[in-house]
Amino acid sequence: MAFDSFGNFLSKLELAGELKRIRQPVDTELEITEIADREMKKPGGGQALLFEKPIVAGEASPFPLAINALGSWKRMALSLGVGSVDEAAAELGSLMKAKPPTGFREAVKLLGTALELRHAKPKLVKTGACKAVVHRLDAHPQRTEPWPPAPNIAFDAPPAPRSLSTASTLLNLPIQKCWPLDGGRFITLPCVVTKDPETGERNVGMYRMQVYDERTTGMHWQLQKVGARHGRRYYETGTRMPVSVFLGGDPVFTFCATAPLPDGLDEFLLAGYLRKKSVELVKCETNDLEVPADADIVLEGYVDPREPLREEGPFGDHTGFYTLPEPYPVFHLTAITHRKDAVYPATIVGMPPMEDFYIGSASVKLFLPVLKMNFPELVDLALPAEGVFHNLVFVSIKKTYPMQAFKMMHGLWGMGQMMFTKYIIVVDEDVDVHNTSEVLFRLCATTDPQRDALFTKGPADVLDHATSEIAIGSKLGIDATRKLPGEGFKRKWPPLIKMDPAVQAKVQSILDP
Repeated sequence: MAFDSFGNFLSKLELAGELKRIRQPVDTELEITEIADREMKKPGGGQALLFEKPIVAGEASPFPLAINALGSWKRMALSLGVGSVDEAAAELGSLMKAKPPTGFREAVKLLGTALELRHAKPKLVKTGACKAVVHRLDAHPQRTEPWPPAPNIAFDAPPAPRSLSTASTLLNLPIQKCWPLDGGRFITLPCVVTKDPETGERNVGMYRMQVYDERTTGMHWQLQKVGARHGRRYYETGTRMPVSVFLGGDPVFTFCATAPLPDGLDEFLLAGYLRKKSVELVKCETNDLEVPADADIVLEGYVDPREPLREEGPFGDHTGFYTLPEPYPVFHLTAITHRKDAVYPATIVGMPPMEDFYIGSASVKLFLPVLKMNFPELVDLALPAEGVFHNLVFVSIKKTYPMQAFKMMHGLWGMGQMMFTKYIIVVDEDVDVHNTSEVLFRLCATTDPQRDALFTKGPADVLDHATSEIAIGSKLGIDATRKLPGEGFKRKWPPLIKMDPAVQAKVQSILDP
């Protein structure tokens, strides 16, 4: 199902009883975070929240703010237009099985072909709803007006009234300061569009953006991300890099921007497949990039390789800790365009569980059929909330030969963003990896620490404050499967305690006459 605006999706959530409206004014500095955090911590992720009067520097923003829109299994399924995320994964899996690949490269190629055949490629249109209001800033002199501080009621005079119904600068958007020690206000759900200057391949990634002033932000693309790789190509030539950022539109765009797609696969191709309708794109006003025609808000601009990097942060991150300031490129705003009825989408990250748990887990479910093509022994995979995305991975396999669990570990560490995983625990096929208690029971009951642990080194998440060096760390894999003779185990492996099925059936008939 395709949604033609973020507001359209919110209406769907409201009809399903999944949306709560907050009609009283709430400050974008810390207060929205506190309300959203309490909601996200509720069983099942709580409800989506729509703040109708977000307050920015003492004044009501012209745009409502939506948060936690994807923060439950039900809302994730609604965003994908399916009854459950498993249903979408099964459909993609059946599509991939049409022609079994002989290797991972062929699997990636097949995935791209399958998505392309199922629904048309993204198509360029002349205009769209995101062009209803256009503010070009590239022809005007650059100003560096800082973000106005919130008024101190005891000492400051009230700020001059701002009754804008449109966004002419970043200051008109209800951008949050999420946590007390954050370095400023951060755009937290930006879909960042870049292109490789050599191949022309497009990437849509999600990189937080700290607002420095009315026309500049940080661009927090970490060194292993595709956006950063595109940036290095421009840095090598010293030419200005076009960058466009869109917010809202069909919620599937947000999901696809975070999805761990293999290199070379266009996120808009995946979006077209999931929404069962090709994505309509419009050319930006001040650069040659394309964005969805039905986006709610578009920020156009550039990164200048000749400009020094700028400190970005601190930021209360998905690790549950603040990431400290580091130098990152500066994004310069050249235009803002938006819908007349635009909604500003946001999220917060911090101590789990948060909204990002459901987004990340949905990615795992969706791409599990692709992983199974390269790892035929793979049964299931889970990223527990406590692992904050990729720090901890539980894997179940159908084990048929010695050291197969270690082969699985090495394979996963070589798969895209799995390179950041610090801990991998491999269990047998009869273990439910989505039940953390069950996995920990097997971990304690079936392992000998020295024999079953594997230490190695590799790239680390730059947000990981625990590593001795930034972006470099160690990893631990634990084989919690039943041991085979070829693995140095010379004793007889005992059976797991289970009741006789006939007795279970008889007792059930006694209890339920």
